[in-house]
Amino acid sequence: MDLSEAMRTAGAVREFTADPVPPEVLHAVLDDARFAPSGGNQQGWHVTIVRDRALRRRIADLSAEVWARYLAEQAAGYRAFSVVDPAPDDVPVPDDLRPHPMFERIEDVPEVLVISCDLRALAVTDRDLDRPSVVGGASIYPFVHNVLLAARARGLGGVLTTFLAAAEPDVAPLLRLPEHHAIVALLGLGTPVHQATRLRRRPVEEFATVDRVDGAPFTLPSS
Repeated sequence: MDLSEAMRTAGAVREFTADPVPPEVLHAVLDDARFAPSGGNQQGWHVTIVRDRALRRRIADLSAEVWARYLAEQAAGYRAFSVVDPAPDDVPVPDDLRPHPMFERIEDVPEVLVISCDLRALAVTDRDLDRPSVVGGASIYPFVHNVLLAARARGLGGVLTTFLAAAEPDVAPLLRLPEHHAIVALLGLGTPVHQATRLRRRPVEEFATVDRVDGAPFTLPSS
């Protein structure tokens, strides 16, 4: 499919058929994704393809613990893991929280990828500001999204989760994560049980303005 179609149908896919992803397809996906931009062209990403079932179960369980916290904070009326208005530490976790479908069946996901990065490769230009840093991700998440787009272009689906990053101290020894490296994302890839259709997103006029954040909406000129 063309790029526009891939972008408009690359929804989060958490349930996959049993069809395997051929090695040559996964290699082609990563081969395309590696052309993502990164600061100074440092390409600080690393992909760990997790196939050991016991290891998959462990990282899924660690992710699921963070997922439960995410849902608990949302259920309590907070934006989960907010850095502006964080939920208190004692938010109760309800007994009826829904499980994450990919974590529940992680052993059967066709391909599971853990993306990590070398922090020494990042130029974090907002590191000294009096707020949480966001810029460092600009050198790694374009690669992650390229993986999802390259997979979608081949009829596959995937989902980007970041819950595993919160469990990094426990994950690091499992994956033998080197010093100065960080967990970026956990991806599942495979053939979707339900093929994605066009996604619903806010129109351009709601998030693009001219000259200032409070400027006029960017709209097409009248014909």
